[in-house]
Amino acid sequence: MPDSPRHNLPAEPNRFVGRERDLDDLCGMFGDTRVVTLCGVGGIGKTRLALRVAARLVPSYSGGVWLVELARINRPELVVREIARVLGVPEEHTRPLLDTVAARLGGTRCLLLLDNCEHLVDSCAEVSARLVASCRRLSILATSREPLRIASELVWRVPPLDLPEPGAPDAEAVRLFRDRAAAVGTRLGPESQADVARLCRALDGLPLALELAAARTSLLSPGQIADRIDDRFSLLTTGERTAPARQRTLRAAVEWSHDLLSAKEQVLLRRLSVFAGSFDLDLAEQVCAELPISGAEIVDLLGGLVDKSLVLCDESRRRYRLLETIKRFAAERLAAAGEHEVVRDRHLHVLCELMQRHFTVELSERRLPWARRLAALTASRTLLDDQRAALDWAIESGSASQGLRLCFRSTGLLPVSGLTEIVGWVERLLALDLSQVPVHQIALAKAYLAYGLEARDELPRSLELATESLPGLADDRFRACVVHNLLVMVWLRLGRAEEALHHAERCLAVATAAGDQWNQAAGLAGLSAVALVRGRLREAQRHGEEALERAREHGHRWILARVATQLGAVAEARGDLVTAMAHYEAAVTWLRELGTGVELARCLARAGRVAALLHEFATARERLAASLSLSRHTGQRQGVARCLVGLSVLAEAEGDLEAAVLAAAAAATLRESIGQHSAATRIEELLARARAKLGEGRASLLWSRGRTMSPADAAQRVLDGERPAPADRAPRPRSARVPHSVLTPREREIAALLTRGLSNRAIAEELVISPATVARHIANIMEKLGYTSRAQIAVWAAEHPEASA
Repeated sequence: MPDSPRHNLPAEPNRFVGRERDLDDLCGMFGDTRVVTLCGVGGIGKTRLALRVAARLVPSYSGGVWLVELARINRPELVVREIARVLGVPEEHTRPLLDTVAARLGGTRCLLLLDNCEHLVDSCAEVSARLVASCRRLSILATSREPLRIASELVWRVPPLDLPEPGAPDAEAVRLFRDRAAAVGTRLGPESQADVARLCRALDGLPLALELAAARTSLLSPGQIADRIDDRFSLLTTGERTAPARQRTLRAAVEWSHDLLSAKEQVLLRRLSVFAGSFDLDLAEQVCAELPISGAEIVDLLGGLVDKSLVLCDESRRRYRLLETIKRFAAERLAAAGEHEVVRDRHLHVLCELMQRHFTVELSERRLPWARRLAALTASRTLLDDQRAALDWAIESGSASQGLRLCFRSTGLLPVSGLTEIVGWVERLLALDLSQVPVHQIALAKAYLAYGLEARDELPRSLELATESLPGLADDRFRACVVHNLLVMVWLRLGRAEEALHHAERCLAVATAAGDQWNQAAGLAGLSAVALVRGRLREAQRHGEEALERAREHGHRWILARVATQLGAVAEARGDLVTAMAHYEAAVTWLRELGTGVELARCLARAGRVAALLHEFATARERLAASLSLSRHTGQRQGVARCLVGLSVLAEAEGDLEAAVLAAAAAATLRESIGQHSAATRIEELLARARAKLGEGRASLLWSRGRTMSPADAAQRVLDGERPAPADRAPRPRSARVPHSVLTPREREIAALLTRGLSNRAIAEELVISPATVARHIANIMEKLGYTSRAQIAVWAAEHPEASA
């Protein structure tokens, strides 16, 4: 796998000018100081300076440098969520998200850049203090208009740029102004030097004000700009006297730039303030085109705002955004114009319509190429910030129906993308007045909650809500199928195969009648899972193959990966490890394309374990290491435990029984800590083999030591272990003698019955056990003997009657 990126810092939009001393001093402080806060008024350049410092420090932080932009976050509880999102850390059931984030950071040398903390300073302070206390190698660089005021914080007051003085005309402020003026095509000669110096002093060396002024040099000379700026300052001094002087200066610069716009440019600028993140021309036209401006005028008006540096765009001029200072100023103008409610209503409505189109393309339309479905999912994810802003407005304005509609169509927020955030939005929307909300929407909301609760292992509540939702979804066949499929998973996890079978059959019947390929595949995969639990391997295989056909017809990588994973499980149960590996590897490829970290980690772990059983040790080590890295990155303890089990299998397959016991013991301890049960049968069998080979005392000592080892140490013991010689890697010859104690008495019975060519069902009837139990015993025999088929076991049993008697 390619190396993971070590930072998420954006590319600099233009040349960084000045602050050489600040940069050197700040970078030098991080050797002894763990928390540095850059403080200053808005527009003084805190963010730009912080980004430059962070970029210089990337080589010093092996765990990465990660930018967390907080300007768009408007609630204190979302600070931790935004940090988790940047780090790729999902929530865990029954565990505070901050603890999961701390587990992700662990002992890695990492730098977090928390940008724009001022409106959430209390929450930022609390989170920073707890992370620094928990993560001994973590450093934090923050930008805020006021300090965090936590222990060990060093507050750096960001000064204005150096101003020109007699004998030193080429100061930082002058260089910045000239650089930005050149960027808009203005070449300033020596004759403008005095006026430039006067303008820089009038603007107090504030970078944002200088950049706004430089943008006007295509129309006005520096002297003309300075004259106008001076007039504005004198007027403003009679206004907000309680504001800091530099804040009044910045506001004057923004107001001055705003007043120079045409009337229609002013209208567009204030309406653009509703966008939480970046936007494109099409979205701007849909949301902002209302009298006095038409849709046809938006492109030219937007271009004018870009030219005046009030709107930023990427190099392709396809996506645009407002600086936060400009956005806040424009939002004030929107409210003053009496347009706040109507524009935010339109923003919510447009996003509902847009997400509906993306949803249809990604999931509902038939026979579309994957490229179009992926483009729809990507577009939905690109607008996540705006969807959150729209949902906030739906809650604030009491528009429960519109908010729920957006939730139901947002594939960027849905659990299919690996996110359960939507559950929180649905809960908040259901707390509003629902008297005008259709019954169908309320039923659908319960279904979404049930989906999220299942992912968080809250099975009884998930079952209750899913069952309640079904009657209200009679006319929505797609969602009804989704609920039936959810109930298949819940009932199987609760050990109720009959109930699961009923819902799998209902899902398939409804999906087939509707021609819904996605849910046909899901229903058939559910039938395969039920058959596998019952030990009906041929039936499970048949349903799985039919599910794969439907999934291929639909083309979505998520449903393909789900079906492939199910077929891999069936192949494992049949003892066909080569086929199981092929299915898991296919699922890995598809999940990598989707970027679903938790699902990918799970599938990599399965692939690694099977590769170990196949004695493909290099592949096993690579897959398990990748899975472990992903699980650590997302703070998922269950994923780490799954990797430890796979590493235990790998260690034993390589002949390192001691490492196998240590990893299994560490996995058992970790699973107990999160309330999950370990596979008792496999552990007992592993310990039996360890006692036979290493002795009772040594096996017990290893198990006790493993129970106290950290998961990281136990995993590294296997990953760094000495590789066996090539001769030791070959599968065990069939004629090799296997100690009698390797197989349990039940496994010896089953091995002997395989020499008669009996099926799992026939063996089950003879031994009065279930076919599923037979399948598990056969898989264990294959693991112990290093075989991949029932025929190999039968030959071995025939050649060693004393071991299989």
